[in-house]
Amino acid sequence: MKGLRFERIGRGRYYNVVFHIGSTYVPVSDETVEELKTQSLLPAERFLDLLVDRIGYSSYLKDQIRTELKSSGDPVTQITVLQGAIREL
Repeated sequence: MKGLRFERIGRGRYYNVVFHIGSTYVPVSDETVEELKTQSLLPAERFLDLLVDRIGYSSYLKDQIRTELKSSGDPVTQITVLQGAIREL
């Protein structure tokens, strides 16, 4: 599946949420999910910077997130969707 998205895979596990980057995924800690939730009303570009900083713990992942965002349509719309999705986790 193309694009960026969050998925809750369980509760009470070491990682309960994964972040999909195209066909790959990155586990996301509960602390990071909570931080992103509290910042989910930021303007799209600032939220993207925070998301890339918190989830892209390597330069490779940061590049993958930005590349996937560019290749999957309107970046602002996609970030707005991610902001809504993180609030619902």
